[in-house]
Amino acid sequence: MVEQKLMGLNGDEAVAYATKQVNPDIVAAYPITPQTIIVERFSEYFADREVDTEFVAVESEHSAMSSCVGASAAGARAFTATAANGLALMWEIVYIASSLRLPIVMAVVNRALSGPINIHNDHSDTMGARDSGWIQIYCENAQEVYDASIAAWRIAEHLKVQLPVMVCLDGFTLSHTMENVMTLPDDAVQKFVGERPFIEVEGHMGKGELRLNPEMPLTMGPLDLQDFYYEHKIHQVDAMEQALKYMKNVDAEWAKVSGRSYKYVEPYLMEDAEVALIGMGSMMGTVRHMVDELRAEGVKAGMIKLRLFRPFPVDAIKKAVGDIPVLGVIEKCISFGAPASPLMEELMTVYYHDKEKPMIANYVVGLGGRDVSPDMIREAYKSMAKIKKTGKVDKLSTYIGVRGD
Repeated sequence: MVEQKLMGLNGDEAVAYATKQVNPDIVAAYPITPQTIIVERFSEYFADREVDTEFVAVESEHSAMSSCVGASAAGARAFTATAANGLALMWEIVYIASSLRLPIVMAVVNRALSGPINIHNDHSDTMGARDSGWIQIYCENAQEVYDASIAAWRIAEHLKVQLPVMVCLDGFTLSHTMENVMTLPDDAVQKFVGERPFIEVEGHMGKGELRLNPEMPLTMGPLDLQDFYYEHKIHQVDAMEQALKYMKNVDAEWAKVSGRSYKYVEPYLMEDAEVALIGMGSMMGTVRHMVDELRAEGVKAGMIKLRLFRPFPVDAIKKAVGDIPVLGVIEKCISFGAPASPLMEELMTVYYHDKEKPMIANYVVGLGGRDVSPDMIREAYKSMAKIKKTGKVDKLSTYIGVRGD
């Protein structure tokens, strides 16, 4: 473990500082609240010549991702950052980045999607991108943001993975809140990420790296019709499955360097729990606090923090859930017209064919940045206690914190 320095950083600054230490070849970004601090801070590192990065101030998020795709295809390390409507504007190119198997890293500062226009946090932006082929990591605090912003490069660039990665942090709650963050020296970060590796391919001019190179011409992103498109999609499926395996190795290496270990799924007081919530992001710190309060009151409460949403860690979730009677899914997103919100639907699918499974209820909270208070979380646990007592889920989805007419 290397010696580290304690810094006071908000979540956006943690992303910018980690990216400065990685020193990617290109950063192409457009400012959007609450992501703007990332771009501002990195532009200062660029202006002060603390990085060798080419900084491209583009005219839109669509152009930002397009620049990253071109740079990454040519062999460069490419980074961008966005939020909500910005992610929606780059939608077309987000899918292209993953389909071309480009290891781009993007920080997404989670914000509600318009309309009506809202600049505060929920998970509607990245949940909408859940089928785009990107790995998605969700962070609880600024320390996790910093660590994930470094480890993401190793995950994305792993020769068995080769997929882009989103590091997701809650807007304002994390992005604008200063916390203690332990940071590694620049050289330790550089040693950890190393040089970008490339898959070796053989073309009509011999063997070479899978990247655009005038000395060994190849084509990326051509017209791909019925003859091969399906097979290329299956390659992405396989890569996601491989990512589950190899991310563990990257996290283990990071633990040796930093002393901080991470898992896809992090259970808390689940050994004897009778009711538990599973969720993602900054609100899980409040859930943990509520679990402690409920335990002091004699309630056998537990919680599960889900750090990884794509690829979905099915086996790790089932192991953490165990044989608990009632599981609540707490989520900052609505899937309009669907039976439940995205995480809930994933879990229902996971358990559909199992004989032994928990009763599962969905609790939607915090849309548009509405505060997720301890009382709201207590309400969810109270609801789960009723489900346990009656043995049935009367209401699949409950919207907690909504004012009456």
